[in-house]
Formats: sequence, C-alpha cells, structure tokens
Amino acid sequence: MSVDMIGSRAQHNMVNSMGVAMSERERLHNLFPELDFDPEELRAKYAQERDKRIRSDGEAQYIEAAEEFAFYADDDPYVEVEDERDALDIDIDVAVIGAGFSGLMAGARLKERGVTNFRIIESAADFGGTWYWNRYPGAQCDIESYCYLPLLEETGYMPKEKYSYAPEIFEHTKRVGEYFGLYDNTLFQTRVTEVRWNDEGAYWDVSTHKGDRLRARFVVQATGPANRPKLPGIPGINDYKGHTFHTARWDYEYTGGDHNGELTNLADKKIAVIGTGATAIQAVPFVGAHAEELYVFQRTPSSVDLRGNKPTDEAWYEKLESGWQRARRENFAAVLLGQNFTEDLVADGWTDIARRIGISLMNRDRDDDLDMEEVMLRAEIADFEKMNEIRGRVDEAVSKSTAAESLKPWYRQFCKRPTFNDEYLETFNRPNVHLIDVSASKGVDRITEKGVVANGVEYEVDCIIYATGFEITTSAQRRVNFDTIGRDGVSLYDHWGDGFRTLHGLYTHGFPNWFTIGINQNGLSPNMTAMFDDQAIHVSYIVSEVLNRGNTTFEVTEKAESTWVDQIVALAGSGATVFLQECTPGYYNREGTTSEGTSMQNSPYAPGINAFNTLLADWRDKGDLEGLSLD
Repeated sequence: MSVDMIGSRAQHNMVNSMGVAMSERERLHNLFPELDFDPEELRAKYAQERDKRIRSDGEAQYIEAAEEFAFYADDDPYVEVEDERDALDIDIDVAVIGAGFSGLMAGARLKERGVTNFRIIESAADFGGTWYWNRYPGAQCDIESYCYLPLLEETGYMPKEKYSYAPEIFEHTKRVGEYFGLYDNTLFQTRVTEVRWNDEGAYWDVSTHKGDRLRARFVVQATGPANRPKLPGIPGINDYKGHTFHTARWDYEYTGGDHNGELTNLADKKIAVIGTGATAIQAVPFVGAHAEELYVFQRTPSSVDLRGNKPTDEAWYEKLESGWQRARRENFAAVLLGQNFTEDLVADGWTDIARRIGISLMNRDRDDDLDMEEVMLRAEIADFEKMNEIRGRVDEAVSKSTAAESLKPWYRQFCKRPTFNDEYLETFNRPNVHLIDVSASKGVDRITEKGVVANGVEYEVDCIIYATGFEITTSAQRRVNFDTIGRDGVSLYDHWGDGFRTLHGLYTHGFPNWFTIGINQNGLSPNMTAMFDDQAIHVSYIVSEVLNRGNTTFEVTEKAESTWVDQIVALAGSGATVFLQECTPGYYNREGTTSEGTSMQNSPYAPGINAFNTLLADWRDKGDLEGLSLD
C-alpha cells in the first residue's frame, strides 16, 4: 500500500465524469457520503504524533543485555541448579540451534523423515523458547490457539480456549518434545559460542560454552525472532538501588503469585512499569490489581481491541476432519492477505481488521473499474474508521480524561502489532494506577537511585519492571550472540552486511549445508508457528534428500541467491517502505529509521505465506533441487 500516493490526493484536483475539476473534499464526499470525519485532519494528526516521538538515535536507544546487563538475559529464574554434564565430542548429522517452536518443528520434521542423529542445542532448561521465558502474569498468545499451537492433530491435543495462556503453550511445547522423542536429542542449558565450516572435512564445527565440540554435517539455525530481552538505554539505568527485572524473566519470588495473578507481595510496593506494548497490555492489569501504587510509563500507546476469549466447543472439536488445522491456518492467512476464501474460519480481531481496512481490495485481481489510487484511498478510509473505533473504545473504558487522551493510538492500524485485551484500559480507572505520558520527551528522562524521572518529575519506586519486549530488528548476530563462519573464513553477518542474501529465506551462498528458519525473505505471517512449521518441512526434505542421494554437501549457487534477492526487492515495491516511514516509531520500522534499500531486501515474500508454501511445494515436486549445487 502506497501511503505517499494516498497522501498526495489532497495535493491535486480530480476530474469527474463531466470533465469538471473536483476537489479532494468533493471526491471524498462522493465516494463516502456518510463520512463523519476529515481524513486530512487525521493525516496531519498522525504525522504530528509520529514526529513528536521520533528520536535521532533510532534503535541505538536500546542497549544490549550483555556484560553488566547480561543478567537480564542470561539469568534463569525458573531453574534452581545448573545442569552439570561432561563436554561432548561427537559426530552428528544435524545440529539444530534453538528449542523454541522453530527448533521443535525442525526436530519433529527431521524425525518424520527418518533423520534421528541430531542434537538440539538450547540455552534454557526446557523447550518453549519465548514461551519458556514469558511467564509474566496474564501472558497469552494473540493468535487463536487452534492455528497457533502446531501439531495438534499429530499429538491429539485440543487447546482449552480460543486463545491459550502461556502455561498451556509451554506445556504443549513439552508435549511435542515428548511425542517426537526430542528430549533425548536435546542439550539444554547450553549456549552456542561459534559455528565454523570445516571445508576439508565438509562439516560444521559447533562449539558451546560447556566445551562441546559437535561436528555436524548440517546446521539449522532456529533461534527465532524473539530470543533476547530488549533493554531501554535510559541514562542512569545502572544507578537504581531498588529491585528490578525484565518481564521476560518475571520474578515471582519478589511479586508473589503466579501466572494467574495474586501478586500479594506487591501490596506495600510502589511499582514502575516501563513499556506499553503487547507484554504490558497483558501484565499491567495484574500489577495494578495488587500494587500499592503503579506508575506506567508510556511513549506510544498500543491499539487495544477486544479479546473475547472463550472455551473450546467440544462438539465442534468432535466434528473436525483430518487436515483441519492446516486448512484453518491457510484460511487465516488467506483472509489476512485478501486472497480467495468462502468463509472466515477464525473470525477474530485479526481477520476483522483485515476485512475492515480493505486488504482484499488491495490484493484482488484488478479487473474492475477502481484505479489503484482509489483502492488505496478506500483502504485508508476504512483504516481511519477502524482506528476511530479503537479510540472510541478508550473513551468508553477509561473514566480519567487525561489518561484516556494519552491512551488513544494515533497511527495506522498496522504501524504496530495490534493487541487484544479486555482488562488493560479499565485498569487505569483504579485510583492507585497512574499513566505517565512521556511522548513529549520521547521517553523516560533518566533513572536515579530511588526511581524514575519523567517530564522532570521523580517517581520514587520500590521496583522497576521493564516491559520492553524482545529484540526483533537489531542485527542478527547480536540477537543470536554467536558468529557463523562459512567458506574462506567469511562471517555470515559480513555476507549479510548490506541486507539478507538467501534463496527462499532459508539458505545462503558460501554456507554449505546451513539453514535458517526465520522471518526474512520468506512467507511471513502473524501466525509465526505456521511459518516455522512450513519452513521445517522444507528443511527436513532437503536434509533427507542430500543424505539419501549419498551427497556430502549442498550449497546455494550465487546466481540463485541473487535471483531470489532481486525477486524479493521487485515484489516488495516501495509502498510498504513509504507506509512504515510514515508510521509512529516502533520495531516494525526500526524506530522510525526504515530506509528503502535494506528494508526492501529484508522484506518477506510479498504474495504471502500460502503462495510461498505453494512455491516450495512445487520446488520439491520437481525433485531437481533447483538452485542448489550438490557435491
């Protein structure tokens, strides 16, 4: 969608069927006679609110959870004893790095292909990835569980509710691990320190902090997009003398209670929560219900829509036929992308947004009379209407007028990941809960020994909770915290210095027998577990084919890599970049620093996940491993 084209409509006149010049206002009236707001005023308001929050330091405003801040990432409050074992020195077929859903899917699909000589390497003490670490009160998936929890048919499990809470998701990751016998294949509490290609031996030398040396024919990097806590680089962050923790390492010993709440230890505590993204939306109601005083520091409000969770209908479940989960998640993707569908099977907040803002108009075959500018204008107007509803909901839910105004999101719907919650907004009606709007100063001023300074006022608190999520768009090397060295001693991250270079988003030239499961240059979906599963199916196919054919290595040709990169850039176009540039700062647009070149190269496969999966399936059906050189 090209926001620049939409915005430009106010800059020139249109011509009606009689050849008479027509102003933008007249055109809008003719197209939308019931329109009860001024789009130009909203565009100006959105730009004003964006500019107010833009910082010159972009992503550099966040600091790495390393060295003096390493405890925010490396400490594990959920395990009492470090696992002690002897270092391994072994030869294996595959090393899978990461045991979140992407690593789990890789392990499960390898087992299905008969590949059993592999190890999964994971820094946590169990499966789960993000869902191992995210145990804060109220943590819940925002994608319906029937789509999000993978391998439901295979494991025979049906989620308890439409939207699963973190404990159920975590238990399911363990269920998958047990069902596929992956515990025997996994090295927990183990961090990879380097992955290096041995050209003479044609294997990957995988080193860990426990002194392991794994010689793996293949490596699957399945570290996921959300594996490192993100910390704000607030001046004085190390000066604070009170208690502090990150939501990705929730400290129940301090707060009391558990995922369901009852944080009774906070009854005499003044608490600061910094951040108001998806995590805070879920956790703040629980903290607000128990803390003596709660100060929530907000730079940009989230778009908060209704959740409407409900128990699973057992009668519906009993009637499901084989293949129902794949059909459901493909339908979900089709609705979000405006592709052909006869029924919205999921029918939730996500699909409502998609239908409301006219994504179907933007993606359908353009065989009607609508020109592209009009299509995008209709989408923009529908977006305005949806966001007006979101802002209207704030007025209905929040009685404190000042808080209500600050909680209204002034940006396009997909500038930030939408959130859904039925208790967050109402929490600010509590007399002990205070919203501190720091948009004018572009964030918190500083941290002192006693608390948080915002807008020149010091708030003395007993505990600071950082609800700032995970690093998503920082450098790949920083997020994985180890280097991958391919042929001729070349670092993967030097190869990717000017943007991702892959074929299918999965493998790259100069790095034989290496895969990455991720979100760049492939079929992106908000339902990330579906992405990871589909990629794991493809990865396991290639591994088994190379092994079964008696080859030693495969490698992407330089030509195939370049062709795919060019295709990704061509399909991306400039519209999405322009859209993100005009958004309020956040991780979607790298804190307002999105640029044309790298952004387009790192884009997903624009036709969407269903089209991408069809492309991969057709590639596999051909059987010639096109674009790969085998030795």
